[in-house]
Amino acid sequence: MTDQQNQFPQLFLRLALSVTMLSAVADRFGWWSKENSAWGNMINFEAYTRKLTFFLPEALSTFSAYAATFLETLLPLMLILGFKTKIAAYGSGLLLLIFALSMTAALGCKAPLDYSVWVGCAGAFLLASQQKYSFSIDQLIKK
Repeated sequence: MTDQQNQFPQLFLRLALSVTMLSAVADRFGWWSKENSAWGNMINFEAYTRKLTFFLPEALSTFSAYAATFLETLLPLMLILGFKTKIAAYGSGLLLLIFALSMTAALGCKAPLDYSVWVGCAGAFLLASQQKYSFSIDQLIKK
């Protein structure tokens, strides 16, 4: 996917993964309207995270909500910029894999399918497998 004809699909994948994850973060901060919001605020997201991480102590579950939010902000920004892209893509894939497995364990197989978490996870791992990243800081640094 790194040859000349595939540089735009690769960039599109980076942007699509990033915007999707940043949209979820925006929801937690109440930046989407109530009609378009799943959580609407961090308190509701913490409660949702506790449901997904039912197997963790409450303090660790709450920590995981904030850790996920931090990573869902940092990793997409790295992907958009193309900075340490391979690390960001693997991190995104791993984070989405954790989400998918937790959602499946807590809510059943339909929830991660409805939210395309498995697709995002697969896309992130596909992106991570690339050798070069066009339109990226990584590309500029290597020159």
